Amino acid sequence: MRLIKLAKVMDNTGLSRSTIYKYMSDGSFPKPVSLGVRNVAWVESEVEDWILEKVRERDEESQAAF
Repeated sequence: MRLIKLAKVMDNTGLSRSTIYKYMSDGSFPKPVSLGVRNVAWVESEVEDWILEKVRERDEESQAAF
């Protein structure tokens, strides 16, 4: 298991900091793990799973259109 910092999450997802935190607040993005005062990181596999889910949603939508 690997933890990644916000910059890597942003790079992997293409999302901005504010969008990541907005998605977290509405429950649609993985929550970070606290590493101490003002220090958090995300579980890399959870972020990867979130990305894969977005790809699945895209594929399902494109198949539904046909």
